[in-house]
Amino acid sequence: MAAFANPNPNKSFEVAQPPSDSVSSLSFSPKANHLVATSWDNQVRCWEIMQNAGNLASTPKASISHDQPVLCSAWKDDGTTVFSGGCDKQVKMWPLLSGGQAMTVAMHDAPVKEVAWIPELNLLVSGSWDKTLKYWDTRQPNPVHTQQLPDRCYSMAVRHPLMVVGTADRNLIVFNLQNPQSEFKRIVSPLKYQTRCVAAFPDQQGFLVGSIEGRVGVHHLDESMANKNFTFKCHRDGSEIYSVNSLNFHPVHHTFATAGSDGAFNFWDKDSKQRLKAMSRCSQPISCSTFNQDGSIFAYSVCYDWSKGAENHNPATAKTYIYLHLPQEVEVKGKPRVGGGGRK
Repeated sequence: MAAFANPNPNKSFEVAQPPSDSVSSLSFSPKANHLVATSWDNQVRCWEIMQNAGNLASTPKASISHDQPVLCSAWKDDGTTVFSGGCDKQVKMWPLLSGGQAMTVAMHDAPVKEVAWIPELNLLVSGSWDKTLKYWDTRQPNPVHTQQLPDRCYSMAVRHPLMVVGTADRNLIVFNLQNPQSEFKRIVSPLKYQTRCVAAFPDQQGFLVGSIEGRVGVHHLDESMANKNFTFKCHRDGSEIYSVNSLNFHPVHHTFATAGSDGAFNFWDKDSKQRLKAMSRCSQPISCSTFNQDGSIFAYSVCYDWSKGAENHNPATAKTYIYLHLPQEVEVKGKPRVGGGGRK
């Protein structure tokens, strides 16, 4: 396994003072290069990322604690505030830019797996293993609406008016946020194994879904586009199959990245059905990833991702890294298609 030994074979920039345990989510501010990571060490941390002449530097800015491991994070659209949820069954609101204290703004009956801010509704939405989605006005103690799910919430993606929730039973629940109190559509995943991650198309016309079995499904909501739905294999090495842990659309080019338990991340163009770039495998799984607001930085975490269970996790030897990659245009810009559906 010598080829699997280098934690940073892609010569990415290392983030200073990473968490002491696995990273569960990465989120960039929509307004600045402020990166937030949540971790199994019960912490939410923020770094300021500086770009200078092709180099990146990171400065730890602040952190807050939860009582138990933190699983998810999201920013408010104005870039002032961070939301985080986790195994302590609560969501905290952290007014990061003003230096204020974090406060609990949402509660569930089981760990909170996903959280998102919906600026169009001025509401926070949280998804939990208690099989509910809850919508919150952060100024009020009780949810404005509780939506029952068929099973535990495993993943969630929001691009108003589209919201997609992946649950433990391979159901994908689609909501139209103009009418959030009822399901718009329920779809059984096109993938045969457990859903790990979802991502909504930038044009809100469909979504991606990734599974533990090294596959991604591309699904259009309009049934007249069903002939454009497909699945493809990724994050595999011969007979070895790895989980797809993260799916991120590029904010400018609308291509997307996958990251997996094989320690690799790849860039893809769904429209031409092509892989644009395959990056070298790191020494551990990539647990999560994200683009910054203009797509000039791709952040990813290299750490143990629990895909082989707690018995294979040794905190004494497992080191956690967060890396920053500067995507070249050739890696993330889709290939133009020639008339008649051909490809260049």
